[in-house]
Amino acid sequence: MTKEEYQAEITNLKSEDDKKIFTQKNYFHGIPTVFDTRENQYYYFRKRIADNFDIEFYEVLIVGSSKFGFSPYKFTDFSLDSDIDVVIFNERLFDEYFELISEYQYLIKKQIIRLNSKQLKEYSRFIKYFIRGWMRPDLLPQNTNDFKELKQDWDDFFKSISHSKSEVGNYIVKAGLFKNQKYAEKYYRSSIDDISKKLKSL
Repeated sequence: MTKEEYQAEITNLKSEDDKKIFTQKNYFHGIPTVFDTRENQYYYFRKRIADNFDIEFYEVLIVGSSKFGFSPYKFTDFSLDSDIDVVIFNERLFDEYFELISEYQYLIKKQIIRLNSKQLKEYSRFIKYFIRGWMRPDLLPQNTNDFKELKQDWDDFFKSISHSKSEVGNYIVKAGLFKNQKYAEKYYRSSIDDISKKLKSL
């Protein structure tokens, strides 16, 4: 799909069912541009990530510009300077973070943990995504050792498969965790409305 075809399809979406089909077909189906003609290597890349988290390979996908060949939001072309955006869908992993966040929230309520204005702003941003079923490791609170270690472990792993250290090639690999694919679909479907408005204003 070219950038122009992508934009035209979004402009012509009429119903929520149209958006659902568009999202499933284009975001969660097919071989990413970065793995064009290298389907087997895409499998091994996904399996490498899945094995690290003890999940199934099909619970790992590439999205973003490295999937389409262009940013689905900014419409800039995929290049050697682009990141590889990975999404993971797994309820067990997500629930592990949920338990930690829940306990963290109770510690705030009891004032055992106190957040300054900057920390509160960052935590609120994290929660905004988290309650929509998306755990963003880059936004994890960093004022407890548990979260520092979790974020460090996460970052260390994805650094270990970046910069030509895995099948994907010489790129930085970044990832986020959704509770399941249903939540991911809902998130990306909602973003289509924003993209549609952007296209109409061009």
